[in-house]
Amino acid sequence: MSHACASTIHGSRVYVRVRARACVPIQVIRENMPRTALAPSGGRRIQTRRSGVHGKGVFAVQDLAEGEVLVEYVGEIVSWQEAQDRHPHDPSQPNHTFYFHVDEDRVIDANYGGNSSRWINHSCAPNCYTDERDGRIFIVALRNIAAGEELSYDYGLIIDEPYTRKLKAEYPCWCGAATCRGTLLAPKRGWRPPMPGDALPASAKPASEQSEKTKRAKKQQVKAEKPLEKHLEKAPQKPKKKSRKSSTKAGA
Repeated sequence: MSHACASTIHGSRVYVRVRARACVPIQVIRENMPRTALAPSGGRRIQTRRSGVHGKGVFAVQDLAEGEVLVEYVGEIVSWQEAQDRHPHDPSQPNHTFYFHVDEDRVIDANYGGNSSRWINHSCAPNCYTDERDGRIFIVALRNIAAGEELSYDYGLIIDEPYTRKLKAEYPCWCGAATCRGTLLAPKRGWRPPMPGDALPASAKPASEQSEKTKRAKKQQVKAEKPLEKHLEKAPQKPKKKSRKSSTKAGA
């Protein structure tokens, strides 16, 4: 068992998510795929819908536990050369593919026979990670995930050429995390995607798991940011003095 990480086809600009012998039949993959998207009761645990991050996304329908296998990344298994020949899937978006790197010889092409896993978006502070087991890729919950949360993992794209500002801009990240790198490209040195057991940054934790200290700090910040006018409205106002009108007494 090993962790899957995003990669690229060396010497080309074909974007590949992570870690296919030439063309294993799609039906073989489906027959061996666990029904991970379904809850034990038969109800769905995840669903695909529009994402506020980018295009489509995958969301938790119910609360998901840390370490839970959510879905398998499936598709047609092809060689690197075949993947290169098929590129791009969409000429209008050459940097967007459904390739997932398995090893030095194989790539999963989820454009053919793929499932909802191909729509899981990238995040620099993800709530999932990818796990390779005997040549199969699984998406696993990195932490507890609340119903309604969008699933994400770090694509960790690495390209064999200098990282220029222009190159980074070609692979933008819109995850919005406090630790966002601004690009899907992963640092070439001293980097690895988040793994089980890592201390997660506060920005990656659900609100229910934030420390009381963090919650108090947020409340104090909100209180400090209230407009001055609201405080002035509550301030007691001095009563207005009534003006005394001089009266003329009629005398005899």
